[in-house]
Amino acid sequence: MSWLKRDRPPIKTDPKPARNEVPEGLWTKCDGCGEALFQTVLEENLWTCPKCDFHFRVPARSYLPILVDPGFVERDAGLVAGDPLEFRDAKMRYPDRLAAAQRETGMNDAVLAGDGTIEDKPVSLAIMDFFFMGGSMGSVVGEKVARTIERGLEQRRAVVIVSATGGARMQEGHLPFVSILTDPSTAGVLASYASLGDVILAEPGALVGFAGARVIRQTIGEELPPGFQRSEFVLDKGFIDRVVHRKNMRAELAHLLDLFWHSTRGFAADGRPSPHVYTPRAAAHGRPVP
Repeated sequence: MSWLKRDRPPIKTDPKPARNEVPEGLWTKCDGCGEALFQTVLEENLWTCPKCDFHFRVPARSYLPILVDPGFVERDAGLVAGDPLEFRDAKMRYPDRLAAAQRETGMNDAVLAGDGTIEDKPVSLAIMDFFFMGGSMGSVVGEKVARTIERGLEQRRAVVIVSATGGARMQEGHLPFVSILTDPSTAGVLASYASLGDVILAEPGALVGFAGARVIRQTIGEELPPGFQRSEFVLDKGFIDRVVHRKNMRAELAHLLDLFWHSTRGFAADGRPSPHVYTPRAAAHGRPVP
């Protein structure tokens, strides 16, 4: 049975004028300034525009090496969503839509999770992938994010979650939790764990908000200020801690983890030794350790 059925004809729209296309795989047009950019140039600049600094959306596996040292170990890669509701939309069955997304992205679902290090500091990491069905939260995404935090607690690793979606619910942890907001980071994900980080970082120009701007505009009956719900706007309002360019994200994250690392003596639980090899900062500089 189809859960979604259109009873009325779709709204008629004027056909869009033809536009000049560039060969796929060679060039990409910047959404920020309109510049046509070589793919190789974009890759060298970590998928940011060298002219206007616009941050492109990138798949999870492309974002991974931007942050993490070599040696990342993926976890729970075999988890696959079921179809208990036998859901079917207007075009296809849910399992078929999942299979199509898996073929297009090479991912089993919309999040990449695992263990690694950032400048030698142990982390439990989850990176959401907007290209897998818009990064939508299903049972597998929720389970993998929850397991990411549980592994952090069990193994005393900092938890780092990169959001690019909306819609989730989970509990807080008691370890350093750094939340990184990329474009977009909205709705249920923002309302739950993405806004609960000890430190919240965001990429420039990222859309950060719960309800959409159109809904808010219609609700309050007023025009919204320029840049509304972009990372720079919410930074000015105190909602996030810092806007960080993608090229600087790894260094910023490493600096924060280093502060947490020493303030918690190697991510140790209260009254317990660290399960990691930890050298106090004073000892590392040849001074006595209190």
